[in-house]
Amino acid sequence: MYLVNEANAWVKMKSGPDEVVRIIPDFIKNNKVISYKLYVAYDGDDYLGQILFDKQGYWIYDGDVFSVAEQEQLARFIINHKETF
Repeated sequence: MYLVNEANAWVKMKSGPDEVVRIIPDFIKNNKVISYKLYVAYDGDDYLGQILFDKQGYWIYDGDVFSVAEQEQLARFIINHKETF
């Protein structure tokens, strides 16, 4: 199950200080979120790009902030996130 509610994810950055990223579900089609907007979670609302998923679960990052390893951390968080109530 993919992330369906807004959440914060900690990202181990390759260079520079680690970052907490606010992930916001952006586009829902057929009851499935297919894109997520990424923002700095604290100290501002800087836009960091977005992650888009296709029907097969493959993803692509649209932005220029995160390295491939950092993108993978975010995609894994979205894919494996368990909602708690």
